[in-house]
Amino acid sequence: MKMNKFLIMSLAAGTTALMSSCDLVKDFTYNVNPNPLEMHGDNVKFSVVVNVPEKGLNKKVKAEITPKLGNTAIGTWVLQGEKITGNGQTITFKPGGSATFELEVPYRPDMEAADLKVTGKVIKGTKEKGDIPETKIADGTIITPLMVRKDFKVLFEKDAIVRETAKSTAAVINFDKAKSVVKPTEMKDKDIADLLVWLKAAEANPKIQITSIDIKGYASPDGVEDKNTNLSNERTRAARLAIVDLMKKSKMLNWADTTKYAIQGQGEDFEGFKDQLKVTTTINEADKNLFIRILEMTKDPVQREKDMVNLGKSYTELEKDVFPKIRRAVITINYKELGLTDDEIMAAAKNNPASLGIEELLFAGAKVTDLNEKAAIYQAATKNHSSDFRGHNNLGAVLFLQNKVGDAKKSFEKANGLKDNSISKNNLAGVAISEGDRANARKLLNQSKGNSVDAGNVVYGYNSAALDILDGNYASAVSNLKENGFNKALAYVLQNKLDEAKSALANESASADVDYLKAIIAARGGEGSDAVVNNLKNAFAKDSSLKAKAAKDREFVKLFSDSNFSSAVR
Repeated sequence: MKMNKFLIMSLAAGTTALMSSCDLVKDFTYNVNPNPLEMHGDNVKFSVVVNVPEKGLNKKVKAEITPKLGNTAIGTWVLQGEKITGNGQTITFKPGGSATFELEVPYRPDMEAADLKVTGKVIKGTKEKGDIPETKIADGTIITPLMVRKDFKVLFEKDAIVRETAKSTAAVINFDKAKSVVKPTEMKDKDIADLLVWLKAAEANPKIQITSIDIKGYASPDGVEDKNTNLSNERTRAARLAIVDLMKKSKMLNWADTTKYAIQGQGEDFEGFKDQLKVTTTINEADKNLFIRILEMTKDPVQREKDMVNLGKSYTELEKDVFPKIRRAVITINYKELGLTDDEIMAAAKNNPASLGIEELLFAGAKVTDLNEKAAIYQAATKNHSSDFRGHNNLGAVLFLQNKVGDAKKSFEKANGLKDNSISKNNLAGVAISEGDRANARKLLNQSKGNSVDAGNVVYGYNSAALDILDGNYASAVSNLKENGFNKALAYVLQNKLDEAKSALANESASADVDYLKAIIAARGGEGSDAVVNNLKNAFAKDSSLKAKAAKDREFVKLFSDSNFSSAVR
């Protein structure tokens, strides 16, 4: 239906008889735009042009015209003859004239089927000379923007689950000064025994995958550098043989092959010396700092070796507590610790959620589709990991989808209280829309834009478009919607871009509101009674309550007298 057509109602034609004293006021006509009236952004805005023909308004008379939308009076328009002074709009006796009035009133539900009418009175001097009978000049109000789908899209926080973690465990074999012989006592140390226990447990644990065993040898930096390099290599080989022998004795034949060990001599361990010096308690801090300064100021490695030897002679604590700890070979087992499989996580989420970490619970919650199951998992997350905002946000998202908006709001506020975040603000915007607070919803949505979960702003655009339509900003709604669908089609309809609306609906799933919108498109496009009614019948088959809506919907006002339409909505 083209909404820019004016309604012209002529008093002279008998549709608006002004008064019995037709010599004073006669033959006014009215152009109303749009007609029917339309609601946009909570208001009904329209213009009325009052046309006065030649000799239509006596020079000494004024007409006070009161427009009414339903039972609501919306001001008074005053037209006055050319010999009247006042605040009205003056109309000359010859050749007549016109006056335009712009009106905007807040929409109320009773206005949908309420006609726009005029009434009023005619005054000459101080006396009323007659009434303007109540007369319809425009049809009721189109409220198609209210068809917008408010299926607000909430956002879920994602898990950061780690499927495998690189770890290592180590043991140390210490050597005597300038020696590379493994002492039997070293192989009985606790760290070696613990390493064997760990290896046995690892072999029986499918969650542990050993990736390599490295042996690195070191020499203390108080000798000749070339000799220390050779010494560190000899210590790695000696350590490997000792470890392989120990594996054989422990019947751990998987590790009895020397080729499974990567060995590397590291030479003099100056960095290790500094680290060991830091933790030694028998040397005061001033001396420690002095040693480091002396050694770091010496750039020549030969001179530094001499300085190190001299320090060792001067400070017996170095030879006793520092140097022996860095004459060593370090056996390091590198491995991957595997996390739970999907099936293991899902089983635990169902039977023992307390055993899972927050990442596994978030993962499990995303996997299930049943909202009750989701809620149970996220409730476990909020209970067992209450300080993590993500569980609270995701629980709120499920509650929102279950239409438990009040409970959802509490969860979103808890999440945002733990950490101010854009995802919870998106979701709180949905609560605000449900509460009818569009201003706060818009504010929250703008704060949520560009978050990591909605990197392409698809959800932001969809949610914003619903607000745009309710605010009457239809072009903005189209721009915000990244994909075709019902709301995009509706925004096109409200701009009378009917071909674009049809394209936007092309792949939309069948539903009552889709069929109803197709009926509106057919009506606006002048496709005829059959096209409109067929779409309406499809809509009624899915939702019979739409019959009552269609029967008074001014989108179909031209069909109100059509028997095919009347039969369908009856």
